[in-house]
Amino acid sequence: MEHPFFQQALPVIERLEEAGYEAYFVGGAVRDLFLSRPIHDVDIATSATPPEVKNVFTHTVDVGIDHGTVLVLHNGTGFEVTTFRTESLYSDFRRPDHVEFVRSLYEDLKRRDFTMNAMAMNKDGEWIDPFHGKDDIQKGIIRTVGRAVERFSEDALRMMRAARFVSQLSFDLDAETKQAMTENAPLLGHIAVERKLNEMDKLLAGRDKHRALSVLIETTLYQFLPGLAERKQALIRLAALSLERLTAEQVWVTAAYLCANNDAKSFLTDWRLPQKRIKRIVRSIHTLKQLQSKGASDWLFFQSGLQSAVDSTMAAAVLSGEEVDIKEVTSRFELLPIISRRDLAITGKELMEWADKPRGAWIKDVLERTERAVIAGDIRNDRMEIERWLRACNLL
Repeated sequence: MEHPFFQQALPVIERLEEAGYEAYFVGGAVRDLFLSRPIHDVDIATSATPPEVKNVFTHTVDVGIDHGTVLVLHNGTGFEVTTFRTESLYSDFRRPDHVEFVRSLYEDLKRRDFTMNAMAMNKDGEWIDPFHGKDDIQKGIIRTVGRAVERFSEDALRMMRAARFVSQLSFDLDAETKQAMTENAPLLGHIAVERKLNEMDKLLAGRDKHRALSVLIETTLYQFLPGLAERKQALIRLAALSLERLTAEQVWVTAAYLCANNDAKSFLTDWRLPQKRIKRIVRSIHTLKQLQSKGASDWLFFQSGLQSAVDSTMAAAVLSGEEVDIKEVTSRFELLPIISRRDLAITGKELMEWADKPRGAWIKDVLERTERAVIAGDIRNDRMEIERWLRACNLL
């Protein structure tokens, strides 16, 4: 247990034990330690109730105290400490109606979603694994703790999490787990789109995203995701592509292109993506279409910007099955004489002064024609040269 995050959190566990309570590392960090995957934070579970935790430590923050979680600040770092708990019915298929604090680690682990996430580790690095999570990890199996139907009826988002873990870990679904996902897929309709988006972003960032998309299709989960219910064939085509070459954002570009070619903005809005992301993805789809119809050009890359140029080029390559050196795209963009209108050596104000004309739509047209000339290398991006060129072309 030489990992720095565990070492930093060790004094928190020791303090709790010195005060007479049990405390363990739990959750994803324990799983990822066993898998030798990157660890970004650690969670601690304890038999101490929230008030007892706050009595042990001087500096705490009530981040989720109703559900038993207290943030303990130790040496400038925050660690989430959660009381062992059991949960009641999930009448809304999203969150428990109420939680009950208990003193049993076993009862706490029993409420968790998958066996690989229901392991704990004490301060000495000894494992507590009542549901054989390590065995399932070694077999590459995603299996629920207890009956899959019960786990998914408690929180329907767990079905999306299962698909996401297929992508991130390259694991297979246990047969009972997959069957329960198929039977309970309609429950996903109760889940807020924002929560689905969070899982989908993680799924699309995984290395086996194509397999995870196939899981969404095979279990019919896709029917309860925004804009996908009537897009099975488009999803099948998407899952068949070499998606491992793409970032999550580039998959969104490709997915929106295939699933909502003519109205990508509405499709992405239904997914509740932030407007900034929607704008960038829609721009990339426009660039993608131009690449497919006319090929790459300096003017096209200038119009799209570097990020959209890269994303659209990668999407086009995957759709066509071609190889592409993305460094060439980056280099081509960086060699442009200007990369945005802000770089142009003249402004609309100067155009009005030179032409002695009031502000109007003509300014936008003249600026664009100037940009085209600069990008094409017809003129240098120099104020005086641009003015001479504009007058010679009777544009002033």
